[in-house]
Amino acid sequence: MTAVLAVVLPLTQLPLTVHLVPHTHDDVGWLKTVDGYYSGTNFSLQHAAVRNVLNSVVLSLQKNPDRKFTYVEQAFFQRWWREIDDVQRAATRDLVKRGQLQFVNGGWCMHDEAATHFVDMIDQTTLGHSFIAEEFGADALPTVAWQLDPFGHSATQAALLSADAGFDALFFGRIDYQDRELRLENQECEGVWRASPSLGDEAQVFWGLTGSYGGNYGPPSGYNFD
Repeated sequence: MTAVLAVVLPLTQLPLTVHLVPHTHDDVGWLKTVDGYYSGTNFSLQHAAVRNVLNSVVLSLQKNPDRKFTYVEQAFFQRWWREIDDVQRAATRDLVKRGQLQFVNGGWCMHDEAATHFVDMIDQTTLGHSFIAEEFGADALPTVAWQLDPFGHSATQAALLSADAGFDALFFGRIDYQDRELRLENQECEGVWRASPSLGDEAQVFWGLTGSYGGNYGPPSGYNFD
């Protein structure tokens, strides 16, 4: 669960704050069907069972108020929400209210940015955000865009579905390896994206690469929560 660690750098003796952010990345269909991912069938294809993830996360958060978790894909969360009873719903609402369970992106899925029409991007985001606002209130709406797995990133996402959607930041992975290597060398793995020339700073958003700047979304090399 989310932890903040202080590590002393040997050369400068300055503290380095490391943020560990447990989060989901649940494909809404890839190697398995949506049903297979949710229920956990066909482990021979991929070891994934989103229902179990949600059940265990809620239980773990209740056991320790210092724990936090970030959830992304509403396609699975809303399916799980329809299955649980009123007691579990009340417990989940309390976790959201206390900030232990937080939503990022908040769309039905983590949409593609290259081949998807912008209307579909808007509609699927609206579908997820409407549910969050209705069930948990406007304060629970995501403030961070979380595009960790799309292959390529667009100005439409940065301006229309990040800055203009009320997000404070946009985090993504999977950029061209040459671009990534150059950014690592020049220490330019985060910044402010002014994605719309016409809107200027009215449609700018802070952005950062994920996966320890490795171009993906996994933990640092050698680290394992287990």
